[in-house]
Amino acid sequence: MSVVGTLAISMSAALGGSIFGKVYSKKSLGKTIMAFVSSAISALFSALVLFCWDGLGNVSTFTLLLGILFGVIVATQGVMSLKAVECGPMSYTAVIVSFSTLVSALSGVAFFGESISVWQIIGIAFMLTSFVFAVEKDAEKRKASWRWLIFCLIAFCCCGGVGLMQKIHQSSEYKGELNAFLVIAFITACLLMTTLSVVTSKKEKVSILARKDDGKIDWVAILIPVCLGIMAAVNHKLNLYLSGVMPSAVFFPIVNGGGLVLTTLSAVVLFRERLSGRQWIGVGLGIASVIFLCLG
Repeated sequence: MSVVGTLAISMSAALGGSIFGKVYSKKSLGKTIMAFVSSAISALFSALVLFCWDGLGNVSTFTLLLGILFGVIVATQGVMSLKAVECGPMSYTAVIVSFSTLVSALSGVAFFGESISVWQIIGIAFMLTSFVFAVEKDAEKRKASWRWLIFCLIAFCCCGGVGLMQKIHQSSEYKGELNAFLVIAFITACLLMTTLSVVTSKKEKVSILARKDDGKIDWVAILIPVCLGIMAAVNHKLNLYLSGVMPSAVFFPIVNGGGLVLTTLSAVVLFRERLSGRQWIGVGLGIASVIFLCLG
């Protein structure tokens, strides 16, 4: 398949994941256990897809331990992203989480002897300015807005950690164990989220998979996370391939900036999100920020 075709599939999988995540967040009605269950199911199917795709192969201790850490970060990101779109705009959530490009840029300077460019400095300035526009000052919405922003910032840190862990693994002598690294990570995420689901279920005395009204299994609540897991696996696998065959100055702006535009449009068209003029300025600054960060 051509690079363009592969890129289209990867971006479609990422967009599909965002859309299904928003649909699921509406269905969960604010229940934390639903976020845990969704993350457990999606991680399980991500691991299955990746294992069927490219097997496991040799697994070093380095890959095993780093994969476990990576899985914890992926699981936390998944839950925080779901909670963010549950109580705030999908479009602006995507903008803030995409700022994780900054983590990759600064980690390169701090740990890998890379330099920071003028473009990245401009991107950081745009990013900080965008945060100023993120939260509405309406007193009635202040509590929810700040709660949403906290979820976004945690997801931002975790998303940056995902890139950092991948960079550490791919800079090591065990980079050939990449698929095993991803499979281990998603299995870890699945086990962690399953444990939290069971603990929360017992603590709150609620069913993990059954509907509240009739006690029957809610199959839609299972199928959506399955789709999320498949799309996440495809996106992770193809992006790793594309990052090796496309120039960074082309790949990252298209994936991050283009992904933001697609997510914003889908939020407005499919979910009828209505951002204030202040927030639209923030979205614009956020998209520009990611593009400038990637140009570095």
